[in-house]
Formats: sequence, C-alpha cells, structure tokens
Amino acid sequence: MRGLLARRMKIHLLGAFLVSMASAALYKFGVAEPRKRAYAEFYKNYDLMKDFEAMKAAGVLESAPPK
Repeated sequence: MRGLLARRMKIHLLGAFLVSMASAALYKFGVAEPRKRAYAEFYKNYDLMKDFEAMKAAGVLESAPPK
C-alpha cells in the first residue's frame, strides 16, 4: 500500500493531460479552423458598401435615413 497515492496520481495526471490535449486538438481542428475558413470565405466576397446601402434602404440605420 506504500506509494499508492503517488502512483495513482502519476497515472491520473498523465491521463488528464492526454485527455485535455486531445480535446484541445479536436476543438482546434473541428471548430476553430472551419470557422476561420468560413469567415475568410465570407469576407473574400463581402461588399461593405452594398451591405450599407441595403441596410440604409431597409431603414435599419438611424444616422443614415432611407432616401
């Protein structure tokens, strides 16, 4: 029974480290990278003035009333 806590602690620390690294990698490649690609694709074709004119025509902006 001597050293049981220390031995179990090493195993659990290693397991916790591996699980946290795996979950971080899954989040990075499963969520963050696809989100970055989606934003890059959106802003590649995004026209700011066209969007501004559409919001202005819809009456969304108080500082720029529709014509």
